Amino acid sequence: MKLRKRKKKIPPELLAARKANREMERLLLGDGFHAHTRIKKNKKLYCRKRKYEERDDV
Repeated sequence: MKLRKRKKKIPPELLAARKANREMERLLLGDGFHAHTRIKKNKKLYCRKRKYEERDDV
């Protein structure tokens, strides 16, 4: 018979700290998804957004 692995219980202090951290990030950044890293975009690739950004300045 195969033995079951017992799950480690996370202490409630750690759970409370994680929840507080999420709440603080939400207050700072607002609701929704916020990427922590951005991908560098190649200027040689065609992008419609850049094309229309130039027209907004005029």
